Amino acid sequence: MKHRARKRFGQNFLNNPGIINRMVETIAPRAEDNIVEIGPGLGALTRPLLERCGRLQAVELDRDLPAKLRAHCAGAGELLIHEGDALTFSFSKLRAGDQRLRVVGNLPYNISTPLIFHLLEDIDAIEDMHFTLQKEVVDRLAAAPHTKAYGRLSVIVQYYCQVDSLFTIPPGAFRPVPKVDSAFVRLKPRRGIERMQVSDEALFARVVTQAFSQRRKTLRNTLKGLASESQLKASAIDPGARAEQIDLAGFIRLADALAVRADTGA
Repeated sequence: MKHRARKRFGQNFLNNPGIINRMVETIAPRAEDNIVEIGPGLGALTRPLLERCGRLQAVELDRDLPAKLRAHCAGAGELLIHEGDALTFSFSKLRAGDQRLRVVGNLPYNISTPLIFHLLEDIDAIEDMHFTLQKEVVDRLAAAPHTKAYGRLSVIVQYYCQVDSLFTIPPGAFRPVPKVDSAFVRLKPRRGIERMQVSDEALFARVVTQAFSQRRKTLRNTLKGLASESQLKASAIDPGARAEQIDLAGFIRLADALAVRADTGA
């Protein structure tokens, strides 16, 4: 199948059979799974997944690709393609009763972060996610406090999901060849007691975003107008610390303290 990769869609197509097989084995699709692939492209991952699970849905923005994808996957199983932008697509509508979605994809690097945040909006409908991403992004997703990679993306995604960086993928596994290394990552939504609950998730996101807005400044400065020094101290957070020094539990404590203040009008 000939198709010129489009830069505006961030297209880099996987074409390494060994890497593709490793991805499929890691995902471990089952016949009963409700799998949704984002950006299936030419179907390098789509067909082997479809052969294993028998039915698969895909979301594809490039209108030139669905016909080629259907031809490539003919005879492998039932393929339903939703033509549209994954950044605005409602993934929760693909949930079938109590059966959550297993989301997979070689995500366009130019939209990977906003797309992950978009998927978090439908987190209750998702069983797990397996993505190929720029390695730098995977490093940020899995980063721990006190590291340069740790930031807003790390804190918010780790609040919702367990992050497992699985393996690195060299540039030569794609066509056209990207200028960066890639990595395969699993995001497993936390349920019940696995997830530390914050009372106001919107406020939590605001606190984290504002705290990391100026990484070199201390929290007393970045959170000015949102949290006072006394509130930081009451949450066991040093006002002289920087955002990268605060773990997930610390951000949750602070957001909960601010939510109580808002509720009481204090």
